[in-house]
Amino acid sequence: MPTPLVSKRAPIYADVPDEKWNDWRWQLSHRLNTAEDIEKVLHLTESERKALQTQGLFRVDVTPYFISLIDPEDPNDPVRKQIIPVAEEMNAFTAMMEDSLAEDRHSPVPGLVHRYPDRVLMLVTTQCASYCRYCTRSRIVGDPGQTFNRQDFEMQIDYLKRTPQVRDVLLSGGDPLVLAPKILEELLTRLREIPHIEIVRIGSRVPVFMPMRITQELCDMLARFHPLWLNIHVNHPNEISLELAEACDRMSRAGIPLGNQSVLLAGVNDCVHMQRELVQKLTRIRVRPYYLYQCDLVEGSGHFRTPVAKGIEIMEGLRGHTSGYAVPQFIVDAPGGGGKIPVMPNYLLSMSDHKVIVRNYEGYVTTYEEPTEYKSHDPKTCKFCQSKRPEPGQTGLTGLLDGDQMFIKPEHFDELHNRDGIQHRLKDENKWKPLGIGSGETD
Repeated sequence: MPTPLVSKRAPIYADVPDEKWNDWRWQLSHRLNTAEDIEKVLHLTESERKALQTQGLFRVDVTPYFISLIDPEDPNDPVRKQIIPVAEEMNAFTAMMEDSLAEDRHSPVPGLVHRYPDRVLMLVTTQCASYCRYCTRSRIVGDPGQTFNRQDFEMQIDYLKRTPQVRDVLLSGGDPLVLAPKILEELLTRLREIPHIEIVRIGSRVPVFMPMRITQELCDMLARFHPLWLNIHVNHPNEISLELAEACDRMSRAGIPLGNQSVLLAGVNDCVHMQRELVQKLTRIRVRPYYLYQCDLVEGSGHFRTPVAKGIEIMEGLRGHTSGYAVPQFIVDAPGGGGKIPVMPNYLLSMSDHKVIVRNYEGYVTTYEEPTEYKSHDPKTCKFCQSKRPEPGQTGLTGLLDGDQMFIKPEHFDELHNRDGIQHRLKDENKWKPLGIGSGETD
């Protein structure tokens, strides 16, 4: 029997009237961000107090609702670790980067990231309801000086209008659901006026940080822009409260498919049994686990990082041990802008020209006999192959399989392997001497 979901409210908020507590504007205006404020709710450790009093760290803000989910006596509370800074944030680590996903390099206009052929990431604000200590975009998020203005917005819309291969727009930031309702509505209206944009997605942690923002009025407005999808961000079962369940129910009834994106965090959710409870609780509130991310190489997040092997171990403990709907993809977002790379345990053990050998989650090994006669589908007569969308410069491996190209060469590959040209260039620069026959020199 599942444990019933409950509401929580820290003792200092006991006298706040329900109409205020359930008002998202009140929650925003009463966020806690100083050691003095937070210590009214939690007993701070020395590491936390030091971080809260250090200038230059990533912004701190937490809603009264979300801080109420923390056990004030537990310094290792998994919700606490996500939002209260610690001194370890000041420690550098190998491969640490400011923009680990190279989003700025893939931005044709400010705030628009076009990394994949048919979809873009549209950053619409730098503000959030609360701030995660492992934020991938901490270089801009939470900084009042890093904002997207009307001119940026118009440039984003103009780029989308003249880029017909884009069919899917993901709104993120910051958090789109902290925008003023009229601005969010205008943004969605403008996107829906572009004929080739088929799907709009929203990535938001507002339902988790501040579920009272998910009003019926908001759901009715979002429902006017279908097909619209929304991914929330829950990392631990303790974040799934009665309020979050009710907010998700309102969105589901408005026809909005819900997914969840988690980040694998040391000391927070790096336990296969906890992850199994998380994904099962999510599916009970009609949220499909979508991604489990390996923590990015962003500044200040070194103490959250786990080995990739930990994520594979977790996937091993989910696949087959719970419903397929409840199993997310484990993703390494490639440093340097390579995009999302799924990583999973190896279930394909071997293959030949007539059979493959596979295993299941229990270690049961079996063979699957391949067909001896297979007539491949003919791209020349396939209407879908003939009308496929162009993917300029981004066909990748599928271009090899489709026969569009025969090889993929790294940048400067031809130049590097033009040995004769290299020798002449180096010779001209007095950096190369031909090896003399019989000189005793060897290559």
